[in-house]
Amino acid sequence: MRVRSLAALLLAGGLALTGCGKEGSPTDTGAAPSQAAEADVKVDGSTTFEKMKSRGKVVIGVKEDQPNLGFKDATTNKYSGFDVDIARLVAAKLGFDESKIEYKAIASAGREQALINGDVDYYVGTYTINDGRKEKIAFAGPYFVAGQDLLVRKDDASITGKDTLMGKKVCSVTGSTPIKRIKDEKLTEDANITEFQNYSQCVSKLAEGAVDAVTTDDAILKGYAAQEPDKFKVVGAPFSKEPYGIGLNKEDKPLRDKVNDILQAAMDDGTWKSIYDATLGKSGSPAEAPAIDRY
Repeated sequence: MRVRSLAALLLAGGLALTGCGKEGSPTDTGAAPSQAAEADVKVDGSTTFEKMKSRGKVVIGVKEDQPNLGFKDATTNKYSGFDVDIARLVAAKLGFDESKIEYKAIASAGREQALINGDVDYYVGTYTINDGRKEKIAFAGPYFVAGQDLLVRKDDASITGKDTLMGKKVCSVTGSTPIKRIKDEKLTEDANITEFQNYSQCVSKLAEGAVDAVTTDDAILKGYAAQEPDKFKVVGAPFSKEPYGIGLNKEDKPLRDKVNDILQAAMDDGTWKSIYDATLGKSGSPAEAPAIDRY
């Protein structure tokens, strides 16, 4: 995967799950240029695409509580963020404009079943590709590669990576993969580990100076850094790899191939970078598009 130390990758509006999290944040203003719907699109042999056409709209599974990734504004009810813009891009290239998209917020634990049941046509929302999930559903992509990283105060030059955490106070979500890694690798003393239910609580403690670093997927951290770039920064030295893919029905290879083609074209023509720059890129952390895995 060609990913550039996506150090602070995607942002996240505070997740609170194992590995990624949940929970929201106040604002999410990232928006990439809208995509015009393609005309006369064909995906021969795709039962999912035929269902989309027959109902006249596409149903997309998303997150709604991750700023600059997948976020629903409580006032306008509009969705925005990097993942949402990738989802819109795919919809447009399949022939559906914004007026023909139905977003369906699906919790992480329910994603596979939603795809198996046909409740959503595809899912875009910090969805890590792994072998266990591939036994149940299929993935297009990856369209982004995240990694566990560290969010620190903007003026803190003492933390440059995981190996500089000893003696530092580190915060993450209770029961999450990131905090487990901190403990298992003994990256700081147990007494210096703080756990909360939501990442926003950790970020508040970071702002107060009560902790020195917040850790989770850089994609999530970028969200916080993008919201307050004068306060926070992502260290940019990820110490895990989390390839994010678009979840699809396992049996629909024609649609998976089509979505992979759409993603590749967006990476080649600069659209992917435009979407990133308008959302996660506001964190100040650069990123490169990953290589598509056409398994």
